[in-house]
Amino acid sequence: MWSDPTLSRTVRGRAAHVPLDVYVAFLDTPDVTAAAARFRGLASYEIQALDDGRYLASDGVSARGPAQVLQRQPRRVVVLSRGEHTSPLARTISGSALTVIDVGPERHGVTPTLVAYVCIDNPLAASSRANARPDLGFIADRKLRRGNARHRGVAEWAVDPSGGFCDWLVREPLPPARRAPDYRLPSRRAHARTGSPLGSVQSPDPAIGDS
Repeated sequence: MWSDPTLSRTVRGRAAHVPLDVYVAFLDTPDVTAAAARFRGLASYEIQALDDGRYLASDGVSARGPAQVLQRQPRRVVVLSRGEHTSPLARTISGSALTVIDVGPERHGVTPTLVAYVCIDNPLAASSRANARPDLGFIADRKLRRGNARHRGVAEWAVDPSGGFCDWLVREPLPPARRAPDYRLPSRRAHARTGSPLGSVQSPDPAIGDS
């Protein structure tokens, strides 16, 4: 079915000013990224890790469903997700999405490129919305760009020397296994060198939002 999807979109995100290994660490732990994004006021979506490669996700508004990581490479992640989206007219459409995330290191950061292939389950629904594909494409583009913006916002917060992310990570009630990734953060190294206790959790920055 992926040879003839209902729609496909490619979005190149803005560069995140972080090391490649930090950016990839957050790709590998989307539940941690989602929790940090909620804390920072960047998003309302939730992701629950079922195991190392399977998740349950909800955007907090109208879309929800499971996701599974099919492939992990140093600079690529491939995710298969299923879900339902409820429109303002109370119509629910279900389907699948295959998303390929490529990250490319640049001189001053990391630039992600997302390619998403979407297949609507109900052929009649897909056919009836054929003329609305520009609208569906716009929605897909917006969600992909917002996802990039949230990921970038969390990753850049994590490398901020203030140590706010490390303070939050210590206090956040995450399962022990989800704390395992080494984010290689300068703020964490600074705490280790000085031996200073973790301070208060950094409060959300209202100036940061979707882009």
